[in-house]
Amino acid sequence: MILEILILLIIVLIFLSMSIKIVREYERAIVFRLGRFVGVRGPGLFFIIPGVESIKKVDLRIMSVDVPEQRIITKDNVTVGVDAVVYYRVVEPDKAILNVENYAYAVLLLAQTTLRDILGQVELDDLLTRREELNKKLQKILDVATDPWGIKVTAVTLKEVKLPEGMLRAMAKQAEAERWRRARIIEAEGERQAASIMAQAAEFYEKHPSALRLRELQTLVEIARERNLILVTPATLGTELSTMLALAKGVTTGPSGKK
Repeated sequence: MILEILILLIIVLIFLSMSIKIVREYERAIVFRLGRFVGVRGPGLFFIIPGVESIKKVDLRIMSVDVPEQRIITKDNVTVGVDAVVYYRVVEPDKAILNVENYAYAVLLLAQTTLRDILGQVELDDLLTRREELNKKLQKILDVATDPWGIKVTAVTLKEVKLPEGMLRAMAKQAEAERWRRARIIEAEGERQAASIMAQAAEFYEKHPSALRLRELQTLVEIARERNLILVTPATLGTELSTMLALAKGVTTGPSGKK
């Protein structure tokens, strides 16, 4: 009698262990009864009928798919290598199990083909400068394609665009030429401004010969100071210098004799 009770107890325990299922907060369980879909369970504790019902768990967290490098010919016939990352999550677990055999692998293959199709329609310059716009376009197309699978594509990011060596050298030369062009433009603009200022100074000296003569004397003094020279000037220069100094003094002191 005791042995029969013990055997019965073991059977009950085995039955309970097989029937009790626990699903985490980020998971859902797809329940099949004799192969027929009967519902989605979880999260938490629930029971199934062993031997009659079976479950398949689905993770609802955001998953990432690393799309391997794809060789793509752009619209302007440049061969590049592009890899990307796709972020998605399951929003309808029953569709993810019933409508596609392996949704993770299906998303990967779909991402590869979509990447080649979309990037093959753009030129290289757009591929390099409009990354954000292309990311959003890829995300939208993948999201529509995976909707029947109960999957929501949240983001697509192009990781790297690998260019041929010849193209890299050509782009480097183009960038260098662009820097030279900007430098020449800045230099020409500086010369134009300097020429304009010098033209204004020439007009001023033309109207004020005394100022021009003072400028000449100042230049001579600066040259002599730099090279420790003694300047010998004609005797008439002293009279002219006195006159110009008197004019300068009169300008600075004014009619009243006060500065």
